[in-house]
Amino acid sequence: MLEPLPVTSPALLITQHMPAGFTCSFANRLNKHCQIAVKEAEEGERVLPGHAYIAPGARHMELARSGAKYVIRLHDGPPVNRHRPSVDVLFHSVAKFAGRNAVGVILTGMGNDGAAGLLAMRQAGAWTLGQDEASCVVYGMPREAVALGACNEVVPLAHLRQRMLAQIGTAQALRI
Repeated sequence: MLEPLPVTSPALLITQHMPAGFTCSFANRLNKHCQIAVKEAEEGERVLPGHAYIAPGARHMELARSGAKYVIRLHDGPPVNRHRPSVDVLFHSVAKFAGRNAVGVILTGMGNDGAAGLLAMRQAGAWTLGQDEASCVVYGMPREAVALGACNEVVPLAHLRQRMLAQIGTAQALRI
């Protein structure tokens, strides 16, 4: 998903269910293979185009505003849906602070983490995408999102990046 993204891509915030100690090396490895800059997110860091921010293992990541700028907030709150970091925590903050200027994507994974947050994003005007069952290793998280009505589209993995970028262009146009 990330490797072919151009440096002109809007920022991406990524929550993956990984323990502490693994996300930094994961981000560093991705950074070596991508055109965009990929890094483990830091508290208070400004969210910039051409960057992907990975939630640190064992910490929740949220989007927030500081004046006219988006920033990252990290915290050690209790697990949500048995996870920290939790996709729902991130998605609910994106719904609150970015609304229709965001695109949400939920990929393969076990459980229901992210489904309610993706629904909140959709209700706030964001375009939301879910990975289809045929291309998932585990069709848990996307299935729960689809069941809630959280996905505007259900797309095979091979087409998700293209659909995400097309909708990001639309979201950017709405900001003007």
